[in-house]
Amino acid sequence: MTFDYEAALVWPEDRANPRLGIRFDSEGRFLPEAGNTVVAQVVPGSPTEAALVALRAALMALPVARHFAFTAVPSYHMTVFEGVIETRRAVGFWPEGLPLDLPVDATTARMIDRLQGWEPLPGFAMQVTEAIPFGLRLSGATPADEAMARRWRDTLGAALGLRTPHHDSYGFHITLAYVMTPLSPADLPALRARMAELTAIVRAAVPVVHLSRPAFCRFADMNAFPPVMPL
Repeated sequence: MTFDYEAALVWPEDRANPRLGIRFDSEGRFLPEAGNTVVAQVVPGSPTEAALVALRAALMALPVARHFAFTAVPSYHMTVFEGVIETRRAVGFWPEGLPLDLPVDATTARMIDRLQGWEPLPGFAMQVTEAIPFGLRLSGATPADEAMARRWRDTLGAALGLRTPHHDSYGFHITLAYVMTPLSPADLPALRARMAELTAIVRAAVPVVHLSRPAFCRFADMNAFPPVMPL
């Protein structure tokens, strides 16, 4: 089943992009937006990284590429568990018991403390479901892998006291780009056809995605996710 990414690409031109000026500027440069997260990094030098570099080049060659802000290759990762982010301080998006105005660095330190008693889980394998204009959608290589990845998310949420409203629906993915400005509906048929071609290419090149074991990471923007605590 394909993901309806087209709904995120076309909107009235008079509607503002809520991320423009916050996550990135009009030139596609990423802006400071601190936070933390649990991610599995794409293994540097792996076939997966090579396939993603090729996919990035293909996306940047699209006629609609000017509408996207592209992330740096070293940032490529799969989010296992969403943490906090400076621009989303609200009940349901911040750990229970921590003030909404607590600085991100202090919040990260408190979350690390909460993870001291977290019991490590077995790893899991992921596969490519679909290439989309933003990157890749992923799923477990087997139903057991999918269940284990979601078990990571559930147990981390319990340990950290954080369960966002889309905890269950937030799909596994690797981000390569963010949409900045809306596309025209006329752009979609050709884009849909090209993404189907790229899906087949990436799935053939990467039967199983090469990911490191998840780690708790911090970030200053969307271009780097340095680990602060291995899990």
